[in-house]
Amino acid sequence: MIDAHELVPGDLVILEAGDVVTADLRLAEASNLQVDESVLTGESAPVIKSTEATAKNAALGDRVSMAFKGTGITQGAGKGIVIATGMDTELGRISDLAQSAEGEVAPLEKRLNQLGHRLVWLTLVLAVLTIGAGILRGHDVAIMVQTGVALAVAAIPEGLPVVATLTLARGMWRMSQRNALITQLSSVETLGATTVILTDKTGTLTENQMTVVRYLLAGDDVDIDRDGMKVRFDQSDAKVDPKSNTPLGWALRIGALCNNAELAEGSKDGGTGDPMEIALISMAEDAGIERQKLLDDCPEVREHAFDPDAKMMATVHETNEGLLFAVKGAPEAVIEVCTQVLGPDGTRDMDDDLREDWINRNSEAAKDGLRLLALAMKRDASQVAEPYENLTLLGLVGLLDPLRKDVPAAIEACRTAGVRVVMLTGDHADTAETIARKASLGEAEMTVIESGEIADLDVDTASEDLRQRILSADVFARVAPETKLALVTLFQQAGHVVAMTGDGVNDAPALKKADIGIAMGQRGTQVAKDAAHMVLQDDKFETIIVAMRQGRVIFDNIRKFVVYLMSCNVSEVLVVGIAVGAGLPMPLLPLQILFLNLVTDVFPAFALGLGKGDENVMTKPPRDPEESILDRPRWVLIGVLGASITIATLGAFGLALYLLQLDTGPSVTVAFLTLALAQLWNVFNVRDRDSGFLSNEVTSNPYVWGAIALCLGLIGLALWVPALAALLGLPNPGSAGFVLAGCASLVPLALGQAWLWLAEPELPRAEKQEARR
Repeated sequence: MIDAHELVPGDLVILEAGDVVTADLRLAEASNLQVDESVLTGESAPVIKSTEATAKNAALGDRVSMAFKGTGITQGAGKGIVIATGMDTELGRISDLAQSAEGEVAPLEKRLNQLGHRLVWLTLVLAVLTIGAGILRGHDVAIMVQTGVALAVAAIPEGLPVVATLTLARGMWRMSQRNALITQLSSVETLGATTVILTDKTGTLTENQMTVVRYLLAGDDVDIDRDGMKVRFDQSDAKVDPKSNTPLGWALRIGALCNNAELAEGSKDGGTGDPMEIALISMAEDAGIERQKLLDDCPEVREHAFDPDAKMMATVHETNEGLLFAVKGAPEAVIEVCTQVLGPDGTRDMDDDLREDWINRNSEAAKDGLRLLALAMKRDASQVAEPYENLTLLGLVGLLDPLRKDVPAAIEACRTAGVRVVMLTGDHADTAETIARKASLGEAEMTVIESGEIADLDVDTASEDLRQRILSADVFARVAPETKLALVTLFQQAGHVVAMTGDGVNDAPALKKADIGIAMGQRGTQVAKDAAHMVLQDDKFETIIVAMRQGRVIFDNIRKFVVYLMSCNVSEVLVVGIAVGAGLPMPLLPLQILFLNLVTDVFPAFALGLGKGDENVMTKPPRDPEESILDRPRWVLIGVLGASITIATLGAFGLALYLLQLDTGPSVTVAFLTLALAQLWNVFNVRDRDSGFLSNEVTSNPYVWGAIALCLGLIGLALWVPALAALLGLPNPGSAGFVLAGCASLVPLALGQAWLWLAEPELPRAEKQEARR
C-alpha cells in the first residue's frame, strides 16, 4: 500500500472489488473483473474486463484490457501495469479539455451590451444638441450645462442594471425552490432562449439503476413494472404466483440464489455488488421472495465463481430433494449447455430447433436494448459434479436502466415549446435507441449516429452533408468527451442556443462550452458541477422544463421593463429638448429629472420584472437567438409611448402657462406631476398585445399595484413636504393645476392602449426569420 501520487509508469497494481483505480492501467491479470466506468463513459452497466488486446482506435468504453483512473472495481480481482498518471490519464485529459473549453457569453449579456453601446452614442448626441439649442435660445449657460447632464442621465436607464440584476436574482430564487440551482446569474435567462437540449441518458432520462423489466420463459414473455407484476399470455393479462414451481417462480428463486450482491438494509433498490445482481435480488424481494429466508431453506455449500471463458457462474445449495445447482450467465453460453427446458407443463428436451428458437428470442430482445442473462438449474447428488452440464433452462431475464416516468411528458412539453431534445450517451446504440423511443425523443424514423462515424469530427472542415446529418440526428451513441465538445460547437455554429446535461467527468468540457450547462446534483461529479451553469438538485429532466419556463418569463419581463424605462426616459428627453428648441421656459429642472429617473421609474420597472408571466409561454416556440431585447416593433412602441407622454406633458405645461395663467414655477409643477403620473400609468401600456385591457399579466401582478402606491406616496412627499418641495422647485399649482395634471396624465394611457389594439400582432419566429432573409 502506497500513496496514489507515488505511482509511476511501470508499477504493478493489485485490484480487488471495492477499489477505486488510481492510475490508468494495462491489465495483466483479470479474474471475473468488472469495472464501473460510468464516470468516464456514462454507461450504467459494469464493463467486464480481460487481458485481450483491443484495437488502437477503440472507443473508451470498448477498451476491455484497460482500467482507468477514477473508475471503481465492482467485482472480481486483477493486476495492472501503470501506463499513465495524473494529467496524462484519460481522466486528466478530460479535465484538461474542461479547463481549455471556452464558455459562451450569455445571450442576455450580449444583448444588454449592445443596448448599452447604442445608448452611449444616443446620450452624447442628445446632450450636445440640447446644450447647443439652449445656449442659442439665450438660456443661461450654467443652467443648460446642468440640464444637458441631467438629460444624459435621463437618456440612460440607470435603473436597468439594478432591475435586471434583481429580476434575475428573483428568478434564481424561484428556480432554487424547484430544485434548479443556478451558479451563474445570467444563465437564468439563457434557459428561456434554448433551442436544443443535448441530454445525457443515464440518470437524466433513466433511473441510473439496472432493473428487471422482462422474463422470457417457455411460451410466455413476462413484463414487469415496479408497481407489481404483469404477465402477458397471448396479449391477455393473468396473475402468476411467483412462489410456485412454474418457470417464473424458479427463475425468480435461481436469480436470487446464484448471486453475490447484497441489498442495503431497509431498501429494495440500493446495495453493494454487481448492479444486475442487485436487480435480480430486488425483483425477488418485490415478488415476496426474501433471499435470506431462501438461503436458510437452501444453504449454499459451494460457489463456482464466474468463468470468463465459460461466461457463467454457479452456486450449489442443499435442499430436501438433494443438491440444487443454480446457474446464470451469457444466454448463448447457457443455452448451449442446456439439455432441457422448463415449461408450464413440465420439462421438455432441448432439440436443435428449440435451441435455435431461444437464440433468436435472445437476439430479438437484445435489439430492444435489453441486457440479458440466462437462468438454469439442475439437481445432482455430488458437490463436485460439473456445474455446466445437463442443465434445465428456466428462461432469460432482461434488464434495463428504465426510463423515468416523468420523461415522456417532459419531452412532449419540450416539443410543444419548440425545443429539440437530442440524446448523447456513452452507451450502446441499441440501448440508447430503445430509451429514445420510449421517451418519444424523435420521429418514427429515428436517426442514430455511433461514435465511429464522427470520432474525428472537425467542426471547421466537416462537409455540409455531414453537418446536416448531425443536426438532424436524434441519438448519438458511444460518444467520447471530445466528440461531445465538437457536437456542442457544431450546434452553436448552426445558430442554436444549446443546453447540455451531464453528470460525469467526461461531460465537463461540453458542459462548460454549452450556452447553459446542466449538471446532476445527486449523482453528478464535482468536476461536472463546477463546469455547469445550473445544477439539478433532484436530477429530474422535468426540472429543466420548469427552469426553461422561468427563463422565458424572465426575458419577457426584462423586455417589458426595458420598454417601460426607455419610453419614460425618451419622454423626459423630448419634453426638455422640444421646450428648449421651441423657446419655451424650462418645463423640468435638473433635480426633478433625476428624481423621476432614479426614484419613481425604478419601482414600477422592478415590479414588472417580478411578474409571473404568460400562462401559455411554453406553448410558443423559442425566440430567435439573433433577436435583440428591443426589436423593431418595440422600438416603435417606445417611440409611440414616449411621444404620447411628451405631448401630454408639454400640453399640460402650455395650458398651465397660457390658459390657467400660472407663473412659470407652478406650471413646472404641473408638467412634473403630469409626467410623473403619466409614467406610472404607462406601466399598463407594456402588456402583451394579445392580452386583455383589464385582465392581463400586468394588472394581475400585485407588485405593480404596490409600486404605484409607493410612487404616489413619494410624489406626494415631493409636493407637500415643504423642504423637499423647495429643494426640487415644486410650488403649489392650486386645485386647477392638479386637476389639469391628473387629466393630462391619462392621455398617454389611452393612446398607448389604442396603439396596442391597432398594431399588427407579432410574427411567429419562423416568419420573422423568413422576413429577415
